[in-house]
Amino acid sequence: MNFQTAIRSGFQNYANFKGRASRSEYWWWALFTVILSVLLSSINGAVRDLGSLVTLLPTIAVAVRRMHDVDRVGWFTLVPIYNFILGVRQGDAGENRFGPPPPPKI
Repeated sequence: MNFQTAIRSGFQNYANFKGRASRSEYWWWALFTVILSVLLSSINGAVRDLGSLVTLLPTIAVAVRRMHDVDRVGWFTLVPIYNFILGVRQGDAGENRFGPPPPPKI
């Protein structure tokens, strides 16, 4: 998955907490939110807050789906260091209790 596809997927699945998200989708989305935060940090507070609000729910959703990809419940997003370890871990190759692996998106 590339940068644009990950952003598109993040906004299309903004409230989808079911299924799985690939490692690349998760990390491209994280990079997008960091870039957006840096760009908006120099702008008026209301615009910055709106940008944060717009990306809040999709960020939580992609993080929960990423935890599902490594066969963990979404609550593990609340455990900071373990969350990072699971985020860099390769997802399950086959189907797990959260469904089939995410399809490769080009």
